[in-house]
Amino acid sequence: MAVETRDALLNFHLPSESKRIIEEAAASLGQSVDDFAVGALVDRARAVIERRDATVLSDRDRDRVLALLDEPNAVPNAALVKAAERYGRRLD
Repeated sequence: MAVETRDALLNFHLPSESKRIIEEAAASLGQSVDDFAVGALVDRARAVIERRDATVLSDRDRDRVLALLDEPNAVPNAALVKAAERYGRRLD
């Protein structure tokens, strides 16, 4: 397992009660407050980003999309072509 270099600093103030709760939770897991806090922040940040990037469809819309994908004579419209190009640039 690679060891990550800690080369960035995040500094903030919080209420004393919040700090006490964080310290208690970290201790119960046998972690340092730093490791606990960083892990919790990164997990939450990933969840926020994943939710932002997800597209949720209703069952009806999902079925329509799948039917369109299966349509052998389907031709993408200009908006779909443009969206695919934007998506391709995001992957680069």
